[in-house]
Amino acid sequence: MKAAIYSSYGSPEVMEIMDVEKPFIKDEDRVLIKVVSASVNKYDTLYRKGYLPTRMENGLTKPKTQILGIDGAGIVEAVGKNVKKFKIGDHVFGSCVGSHAEYVCPRESVLSIMPNNASFDEAAAIPCAAQTALQALRDVGKIKVGDKVLIYGASGGVGHFAVQLAVYFGAEVTAVCSTSNIEWVKSLGAHHVIDYIQEDFAYDGKKYDVILDAVGKRTFFSCLRSLTENGIYITEHPLYPKYHPFQLMISSIVGSKKAKIHLANPNDSDLDILRVLIEMGRLRPVIEKCFPLTDIVNAHRHMENGRTKGKIILKIE
Repeated sequence: MKAAIYSSYGSPEVMEIMDVEKPFIKDEDRVLIKVVSASVNKYDTLYRKGYLPTRMENGLTKPKTQILGIDGAGIVEAVGKNVKKFKIGDHVFGSCVGSHAEYVCPRESVLSIMPNNASFDEAAAIPCAAQTALQALRDVGKIKVGDKVLIYGASGGVGHFAVQLAVYFGAEVTAVCSTSNIEWVKSLGAHHVIDYIQEDFAYDGKKYDVILDAVGKRTFFSCLRSLTENGIYITEHPLYPKYHPFQLMISSIVGSKKAKIHLANPNDSDLDILRVLIEMGRLRPVIEKCFPLTDIVNAHRHMENGRTKGKIILKIE
């Protein structure tokens, strides 16, 4: 099969399209998927560059796992004998490690049937980013009706899902984004929008029950004055270690304001929830740009520019 391979760490140019062995079902709970579309996430660029925390897991001098991609959508080609939810021909989406290739073989427990009103590109945009937003708000922030929630990086992959989900949960949502994205973020349902180029929310005197930093650009310390007495600051970027261990330690022993770090926990139950919300019209993935697999280098360049509006998609098929 064709796959985007990186055999060394470095710039986007280390990526190349190669023929590699097609995966096959070894475990009885796995599903063989022909990938149609996959998303490009910050995870992919950090691993490709060999960011130090990722090297501890994936090899200090060169990558052990050389196919990137953590989510996608495609068509079931084969199922293990213990698989109950899916059959050959089903259109599925979910957390598929190694999805920047023509085939992947994930476990049944991280997949769901695609929303009936979503394309393969739209379905591929959902799993990692939307599950991160859902779990951060619901499980970590314990968001409830009437809460005041601020989403920093509201126009990005996680951020644009977080805005919609916070509105769905009944919160009063303030979104922070750049000037060019203000009207678009309002269309996602945000009640208030702050242009970070013109204003720093930390100095306007307003308080929030939950602050979700969806791009890893703020710290707990910089948000302290903007949190309510029992407010929670959440970042979804533990791969950026600056201040994170220290702020977690400090917040656990000083005062009632807390700092939390959250990464998505892939599971079929939350994918099912997201599928229903999309079919209801309460949630929609936004795709800024699609690239063919053969243009993987430019897809990574675009992701690294830091100004992505919604999601970046790879068209595999």
